[in-house]
Amino acid sequence: MANHKSTLKRIRSNETKRLRNKYIHKTTRNAIKELRATEDKKVASELFPKVVALVDKLAKNNIIHKNKASNLKGKLAVHVNAL
Repeated sequence: MANHKSTLKRIRSNETKRLRNKYIHKTTRNAIKELRATEDKKVASELFPKVVALVDKLAKNNIIHKNKASNLKGKLAVHVNAL
């Protein structure tokens, strides 16, 4: 177990951040899954900017790599345009 006050605080804050990152990441994955399952172009066009914003937020906070975010956005754009 940790002996320093700062280390104990770091353990607490790391757990809080881990849970927040996990929640945001799972929410984004569900939004991507919903967009991919959509067959209606109008609905997909409305969902696309929201999903892109979520993916950008993940990349900005280093939850996912910026190149992975770019690949996801590109593949989703191809999907939406193909509808």
